[in-house]
Amino acid sequence: MADKPITVHAIINGERVSTEKQYSRENPTNPEEIVGYAPVNTKEEAISAIDAAHNAFKEWSNSSIDDRVERMKRAVQKIKDATPEISRLLSREHGKPLYDAEGEFAVSIMWMEYACSIVKDVIKDQVQEHDHGKTIITFDSVGVVSAIIPWNYPISLSTIKIAPALLTGNTMVLKPSPFAPLAVSKVIDIISSEFPPGVLNLVHGEADVGVELTSNPKVAKIAFTGGTKTAKSIMKSAADTLKNMTLELGGNDVAIVLPEFDVNDSRAMRRMVISNFLTAGQICMIAKRIYVHRSIYNSFVEKYVEAANKWIRIGDPFNPDVTIGPVNNKNQVNYVQSLIDDAASKGAEVIKLGKILNPEIFETGYFMQPTLVLGAEHHDPIVVEEQFGPTVPILPFDDENDVIKLHNQGIYGLTSSVWGEEEHAIRVARQIEAGTTMINTAAVQGLDVRFPFGGVKQSGVGREYGEEGLKSYVEMHVINIPKHLELPYIPE
Repeated sequence: MADKPITVHAIINGERVSTEKQYSRENPTNPEEIVGYAPVNTKEEAISAIDAAHNAFKEWSNSSIDDRVERMKRAVQKIKDATPEISRLLSREHGKPLYDAEGEFAVSIMWMEYACSIVKDVIKDQVQEHDHGKTIITFDSVGVVSAIIPWNYPISLSTIKIAPALLTGNTMVLKPSPFAPLAVSKVIDIISSEFPPGVLNLVHGEADVGVELTSNPKVAKIAFTGGTKTAKSIMKSAADTLKNMTLELGGNDVAIVLPEFDVNDSRAMRRMVISNFLTAGQICMIAKRIYVHRSIYNSFVEKYVEAANKWIRIGDPFNPDVTIGPVNNKNQVNYVQSLIDDAASKGAEVIKLGKILNPEIFETGYFMQPTLVLGAEHHDPIVVEEQFGPTVPILPFDDENDVIKLHNQGIYGLTSSVWGEEEHAIRVARQIEAGTTMINTAAVQGLDVRFPFGGVKQSGVGREYGEEGLKSYVEMHVINIPKHLELPYIPE
């Protein structure tokens, strides 16, 4: 028996707000099934949410750290209690297998608890006594934060912003993606209920809502995760008021496999496969292209296919044996397929991977069988563009300096990975232009919420996670008390 559709609301100044106009979210496994409905808020409602956040800011920014932490801890406990129910909802609306949805909640909770544990030390006053007098450095709240999140990891990409923003005394208006609006709305409802009205607001809607959130003069900071193209529009929208920004954007993350890599290491090869195809490849930090030293290329491909066929099991996200569910939406299916077709038309070999466990639903949903692409050229779209789906090209290289140069000449630099003997891999990693480089692992397998995450070049601005993730939501304020109030070289 199918679950009944649910309806979620906007949250403005502590009140749940319904709208006459709504949009539906289908189940990617079975697009004829409606999972739920979300409101289509207006520009005016977005303004009301921003005003509520603005009005709540003064009192909230003056609240004690202890109060903020206790409220966040209560919210975290409620999210833990609701995880079994909401992770199921996330799986239904998104398409990711249930284990993957539960994993997203686990990472989100881990970050929120860590942020609670360090915020006091991170933003406490720094007082220095010195020869010239005394200096106090304080960390002041920024103001109203607009958060705009994508559909691929809606829970973690919301909480990565909510926790540091609220803990450091800011208020927020958050807008989720229409491709995954339901589970995240439930989570934000839980968090919002633990905070004073106006501190955390939620709006849904179309482009006019997004424009208001990025241009309204009462918004002090924008926290955005999504595509580079959209980020450029956001920067233009925010230019008139020079807003503070954290932008975590796309990438074309490279995996470099060095000649000493042991292709017979089945666990390492499994990590490689997972780094390409977890969440059906719909992760910003996934390894999207693999460069393998020519001396081990043939044996690597052989063992890779073997590992992929063992791990990849496609089907119903609620089947416990399934590792990969459907792609989130039809447009993404069409885009990824166009890259595969383009490569095949130019002579590349396309190898289908894994096993379809539920053939009866495979043809009805937004499913794609993961593919390996061999023989593509370095300039082909499937190599130079972010696929954001279940396909990956493998290319040989002869000289590591050439492949490093090939990567660094691109416009992106989010994450990367190097596979081989540790010291050799580190030497290569130091030369790669990226925000994060992982050694002998990649994607979420190498993520640590205690350390900063973000991209360079057109993969982003600023950092999330770690102490830097908290400091990105405060402004440094220097208070100087000079010992000598008059400078000797200024005449009387």
